[in-house]
Amino acid sequence: MEKHEHEVSGEDGQLPVVRMMVLETDEPHHETQSRRGTFGEILHHHFADAGRAHDPPLGIETDRRFVVTENGGTMPKVSDFQDCHALLITGSMYDAHGDNPWILELLDLLKKLWVQHPKMLFSGVCFGHQLLCRLLGSEISKSPSGEWELGHSVINLNDVGKRLFRTSDDKIHLHQMHQDHVVEAPTPSSSNGLLSPETKVEVWGWSEHTQVQGIYIQNRVFTTQAHLAFDQGMVLKQIEMRVEIGSIEDKDHADEAAETADLEHDGDLVAAAILRFFHGEDASIE
Repeated sequence: MEKHEHEVSGEDGQLPVVRMMVLETDEPHHETQSRRGTFGEILHHHFADAGRAHDPPLGIETDRRFVVTENGGTMPKVSDFQDCHALLITGSMYDAHGDNPWILELLDLLKKLWVQHPKMLFSGVCFGHQLLCRLLGSEISKSPSGEWELGHSVINLNDVGKRLFRTSDDKIHLHQMHQDHVVEAPTPSSSNGLLSPETKVEVWGWSEHTQVQGIYIQNRVFTTQAHLAFDQGMVLKQIEMRVEIGSIEDKDHADEAAETADLEHDGDLVAAAILRFFHGEDASIE
């Protein structure tokens, strides 16, 4: 499934445009999809808002591919990325440490893109964050406690995070929806040659549940474990889906998380930061 969307604004419609390929690794709840579209469409509109708020404004263009082949998706070929310099991988109910054929195929594609397109920029949300860290040699596993990080959550920022998000605050708030986590950030030695020995891998934030809330590699990778584009309805439906299939067994925890679904979060701040990364404005955060 291939979809393409272009959005610019301004009096003359001639804004600089950030183009990205969005790999959709799951489908939203059908009610969410009828209301807001696919995960790729939701992210497109979220980044379009960030583009309009950027100074000066930026247009956003997304090429979206649903890649879960076992559910009717199609895995792109390396040649499909010839004119692509920015790639974003969505969240998913699948395990990023899983061996589903489509996940292994996606990892193989990402490895080829990493090697053959050394200037391509990579971003990922939740599953996408974990999968990119797996690509670079990190272990992905369930949290030691077995608990989920759900709903409106506090993420502590270090100095790297503050610079990336251009804030003086020590914390941001985002919606979480995961049990798995990245055990440790990737390193050059873990990357099987994908990272040069001098590469600096930065972790930009942490929470009590998850020590690696996102990684940043200059001119290469910027990920987030938390979701930047979830709204109240999406949080409620995503929790409901996981309870129904038995992924979330602690219903009290689920109910408590659902009660936070309407709280304001910093998704706009995160979208603006990833957009700057894709636009080449954060070539260095030193």
